[in-house]
Amino acid sequence: MAEHLATSLKLPEWATDIHVYVHGWQTSPAGANRTALSLVRQAVELYESAPDRYPGLAAGYRPWCVVIRWPSSSLPRYRGGYLRIRDRAHAMSAEGQGHAPYVIGHLLGYLDTVRTDASGPAVLAGRTGQHLHLMGHSFGGRFLCEAVQRAAEQPPVLGWSTPYDERRPFTVDSMLIFQMAAPRDAFTRYFSTLFPTDTHPGAPLRGPIALTYSRWDRATGFWHLRAEKTPGIGHSGVGAAPVPAFTTKLLPVDTLYPQRSLDHRLVNVDADRLYRGGLRHRLHPAGAHSDFLRPESAHLLLTLAERSR
Repeated sequence: MAEHLATSLKLPEWATDIHVYVHGWQTSPAGANRTALSLVRQAVELYESAPDRYPGLAAGYRPWCVVIRWPSSSLPRYRGGYLRIRDRAHAMSAEGQGHAPYVIGHLLGYLDTVRTDASGPAVLAGRTGQHLHLMGHSFGGRFLCEAVQRAAEQPPVLGWSTPYDERRPFTVDSMLIFQMAAPRDAFTRYFSTLFPTDTHPGAPLRGPIALTYSRWDRATGFWHLRAEKTPGIGHSGVGAAPVPAFTTKLLPVDTLYPQRSLDHRLVNVDADRLYRGGLRHRLHPAGAHSDFLRPESAHLLLTLAERSR
């Protein structure tokens, strides 16, 4: 699969930002495509309607999207469904079991080697000008974290205030995970090597990992509590972690995010006010778990892209 990607994936020179999306549980290939493209299209519409709101994108915002699809379908039940797909999201990256780290690693490495200077100025943060952002939903967040933390080690060049580390590869400018289906202490329990230490360079992440949460998300609230004995990140945000987690609100599209609210290793984004889902979602077993296809989500995505410059 990695070889197939490397030979068939054509990165357009006009693109300024590359978005890689990984879907969650019970998502069809067509559904994954629709979700990713909806987010990116909303971001484009926001930028075109108010470019002055995103001054860091003065050279332009021309996104290109890659969707990573994985076998996430199962019976809609607890043991043969939730637990099965939860374990699969980890197994696809587990040592000796899955190849997701190598596929994503090859993909990101490939994208990095063919990035071009799409906007001209040499001050752009990507190695040769283009920027790379990861997006995930639900179990897709576990998938991404499992894979990215096992990436190879070589030098990068990207933005944010995080110190430059020559041991890191290609690097990712930002990671945005909507309603992550994982325990609140997952970054301590499963993903601690995402973050650098004196002896380990951490994952190839220059920008923040931003994670939305909403108490109206029943999938990571009631169902996650039953499966994991604790609410999930998508319901209550990140709890214990190897690095401090900063909490901010999901803001309206006409409100700018202060730099101090996003420039952290981990950012909890409180979406209670917007990710509610209405009556249809409140009656659905998953609640507002998938209620993130909103302009405000695209505003956050676009802001992360802007701050990566």
